[in-house]
Amino acid sequence: MLDVLQPQMIITLVLRLAVLYALWVMGLKTLRFAETHAERSVGANDLKLFRLIRIGWGVLVVYMAVVVGIYSLRLEQYAAFYQQGNEVVAWFTQVVGRIVAVVLLSYVALRVVNQLAERIVPGSEFSRRTVRVRTLTGVLRSTATVVIVILAFVMVLDNLGVRSSALLASVSVLGLAVSFGAQSLIKDIFSGFFILLEDQYGVDDSIIVNNNPNLSGGVEKLNLRVTHLRALDGTVHIIPNGQIQTVSVQSKEWSRFVANINVGYDADLDKAIAVIKRVAGEIYEDPEWKDHFLEAPEVQGVTSMAMDSITLRALFKVLPKSQWALGREFNLRIKKALDAAQVVIPATKKTVSFGPETLHVEVKDSKEDKAEKGQDKDKPASTDLKKGPENKS
Repeated sequence: MLDVLQPQMIITLVLRLAVLYALWVMGLKTLRFAETHAERSVGANDLKLFRLIRIGWGVLVVYMAVVVGIYSLRLEQYAAFYQQGNEVVAWFTQVVGRIVAVVLLSYVALRVVNQLAERIVPGSEFSRRTVRVRTLTGVLRSTATVVIVILAFVMVLDNLGVRSSALLASVSVLGLAVSFGAQSLIKDIFSGFFILLEDQYGVDDSIIVNNNPNLSGGVEKLNLRVTHLRALDGTVHIIPNGQIQTVSVQSKEWSRFVANINVGYDADLDKAIAVIKRVAGEIYEDPEWKDHFLEAPEVQGVTSMAMDSITLRALFKVLPKSQWALGREFNLRIKKALDAAQVVIPATKKTVSFGPETLHVEVKDSKEDKAEKGQDKDKPASTDLKKGPENKS
C-alpha cells in the first residue's frame, strides 16, 4: 500500500512543505519590517528580542515541517508526531485555506475597484461633470479600499478563532471613547461629506478659503477629511474640512471678467466708450477667443467718478477659469487702442497750492561753486524757491 501511494505522498508532501516555506518567508519579512521600524522609531541598537523571535519562528516552522512530513508519508509508528501532523494539516486545510481564499478575494476586489476607477475617465474640458467625476472617483476608491481591507481583516480573525463580534463590540466602545477626544476629526469628515454631497467645490476648482487671499488656488485633492489647495506659486495648503467656514468658488458654472478702465476728466468719454466697444467686439469675434464667451460683452459706460479719474466698465461672461486669460488679453488690447486714440489713462498726480500770493523763483549760485568753476557772479547754477517780498516774514 505504501509503495502504491508513494508518488502521491511525495507530491502531497512537497505541496505542504511549499506552503510552510511560504509561511516561513512571510513571517521573516514581517519580523524584519518590525525590527526596522523599531530601530528607526525607538533607536534601539540591541535587538536581541527580535533575533530570539526569529530563531523561535524558524524552529517552529522546522518542527511543523517534520510532523507534516511524518503525517504525509503515513509513518504511523511515530504516533505522537503523526497525530500532531494530522492536526497541523487539518488546521492548514480549514483555516489557512480559508484565509488564503479571503486574501485572494480581497485582492481581486481591490483590483476590480481600481480598474473601474480608471475606466471612469473625466472629460478633458473643464466642467461641473468633470470636477464631480474626478472628486468622487478618488473618494470612492479610497473608501472602497478601506471597507475591503477592514472586511478582510475581520474575516481573517474569524477564521483564526477570534470572535469578531466581541472584537467589533470592543472596537465600537473604544471608538466611542476616542470620539470624545477626536471631535475635530469627526467634524472634518462630516464637513467633507456635505462638501461632496452638495458639490460645493471639487478637484480642479479655483477657490478662496475663509476670504483669505493667502488660502487661494486650485483644488488638487479632496477627500472626506482634508482639502489640498495648490497656490499660484506652487505652495500646497492642506486644510481640514472642518476649519472651512466660507468658500469662494471662482470656477463654478460660469465666470465673469470685470474690466474697469480709468480715463481723465479731460478725455472725450464718447470716444473712450466707442474704443472700448470696438475692442470688446474684436476680441469677441476673434476665433481664438470666441469659444470662451457665453454671451456678448456688455459695456456699461461710466460707473464712478473719483478725485482724478472717471471709471468706465465692461463685462465679459465666459467659461469657468477663462476670465484671467481673457482679462490679460483685453488689458493689452485696450491699452494699445486708447493710446492710438489719444485717450489718456491718467497717472496719479497732485496739485500743491501755496495760497493767493505770487511765488517767485530766484536762481543763484553759492560762493564755493563760483570760486571752483570760475563763474560770473550773476550766472545761475542752482535754484532756490522763496515767496515774494510781501511774504519774507
